[in-house]
Amino acid sequence: MDEGSFYRDLCSFFRSFSGLKGKTKVGQSIYNWGSRSPLHAKNSNFPEYLEAGEKHEVACALWAGGLLRVHSQHLVCFLCQMLGQRVPLRRLKTMRKTLSGKNKLNDVLKEYPYRLPQISFRDSNVTIVPLRNIRDIFYVGNITIGTPPQEFQVVFDTASSDFWVPSIFCKSSSCSTRARFRHRQSSTFRRVNKTFGILYGAGKMKGVVVHDTVRIGDLVSTDQPFGLSMVESGFEHRQFDGVLGLNYPNLSVSKTIPIFDKLTNEGAISEPVFAFYLSKDEQEGSVVMFGGVNHSYYKEELNWVPLVKAGDWSVRVDRITMRGEVIACADGCTALLDTGSSLIQGPGRLVDNVQNLIGTMRQGSTHYVPCSVVNILPPIIFTINGINYPVPGRAYILKDSRGRCYTNFKKKTLRTSTESWVLGEPFLRLYFSVFDRGNDRIGLAPAV
Repeated sequence: MDEGSFYRDLCSFFRSFSGLKGKTKVGQSIYNWGSRSPLHAKNSNFPEYLEAGEKHEVACALWAGGLLRVHSQHLVCFLCQMLGQRVPLRRLKTMRKTLSGKNKLNDVLKEYPYRLPQISFRDSNVTIVPLRNIRDIFYVGNITIGTPPQEFQVVFDTASSDFWVPSIFCKSSSCSTRARFRHRQSSTFRRVNKTFGILYGAGKMKGVVVHDTVRIGDLVSTDQPFGLSMVESGFEHRQFDGVLGLNYPNLSVSKTIPIFDKLTNEGAISEPVFAFYLSKDEQEGSVVMFGGVNHSYYKEELNWVPLVKAGDWSVRVDRITMRGEVIACADGCTALLDTGSSLIQGPGRLVDNVQNLIGTMRQGSTHYVPCSVVNILPPIIFTINGINYPVPGRAYILKDSRGRCYTNFKKKTLRTSTESWVLGEPFLRLYFSVFDRGNDRIGLAPAV
C-alpha cells in the first residue's frame, strides 16, 4: 500500500468520528483533521494535542496508545507494516501519557464506550473481529449490511445457523430500542418470497428472507441471504440487534446458506476455521477470528476433539465430576459448545444434583450462594476425549445487579432421549475454542 492510500484510509477512519464533532475538544480536532483532503493531511501538522512529531508514528500511536482500546500491538504491526516502518513501543507509551495527561483519552472512552472497540483487523490470513463483553452474559460484535453499510451488533452463535437482524417494519417492543435494517436505503437489497420463524431458549422471532451485501470486518459476502425479523418476543432486555449463526447449514431454519459457508465457498476465508477468545470479568479483549488461529490467545497445545457427527458442534463427554466423584454423565454424554449461551445447561434432575452439591439456596428459578464462599467452591470437571477441563467456582458463579452471587447452571428446556449438556460462556471463557469445519472437530486449550 502506498503512502497516499494509507492516508486516504486513515482520513476515512477519522471521518467516522464525525459524531464527536463539537462535543469535545478532542472530537473537534479529530473531525477537523480527518475532514481535510488526503494531500492536506499528509503535509499538514497534526492537532496540537498530538505532540509526537513524526506523522507515521503518531498515526500508529493513535491506534496503540489506547484511543481505540483494541489489541494495540497487533494494530501497530499492521499499520507500520503497511508503511514499511518500525515504531518502538516506547513511543506508544508516550502517546498514551500525552492523551491521558490532558484528560482527553478518558473523556472519549467514557462518552463513546460502545463504538470505539469495534474495529476489525487482519492478522496474517486471519480476520479478527473484536467482541464486546456485556456483563459476562453476552458477547457482541459489529457487522454491516447494505450499500451504503448499516451497522448492527450481533451475537456470533455456534448453536444456530441463521443470521437475522430487525426489520424497520418490526413493531415489537424489543425492536424499538435496537438498530433496524432500512432496506430502502440500500442499493444492493434484494427481496425473496420466503418466511421463517426461530424458537430460541430465551426468545423467538418470525421474519422474512432477503439478500444484501454483508461485511464482517474485511470479509465481504455479496447477495448474502439473511433474515429480517417482523415479530420478536423475549429479547426485550438483550443488548444486541440480531444473531449471526455459525453452526452447520443443515440446521438452518430458513434453509439459506450461512454466511461462513458462503465466504468459505467463495475463497474469502483461507481455512474453514473460526475461533473464540472470550474475556472474563467484563474485561475487554474478546474476539472471534475467521480463517485460522492466533496462537497468542491460548496456552499449551490445542486438544482436538472429534464431533459426535458432522453437522453440529457437539462433542462426546466422558464424565462430569466434583471432588473425585462422578456427579453426571456417568455413562458418557454429549455437550454442545454454545457461544451464544451464558449458561451451563443439562438435564433437570442432574442440574438439581449439582446445585445441591454446591450448596445453593433457591429463590424462584435462581440458585444463590454466599459471595464469601465463591473462591472455595469445588471445581466441576468435564472430562472430554480423555482430557480434564475444570470449571472453578469463580467461573460458574455470577453477580446480579444487587451484588448477590448465583450459579449459571440451568435446566435444559428441551428434553432429549440421551443425556446432553450445553457448555456456554462459563466454560468457553476458560478455554480458547477452535471450530474446524474442514475436519469436523473442535480444538480446546486454556485461554490466556
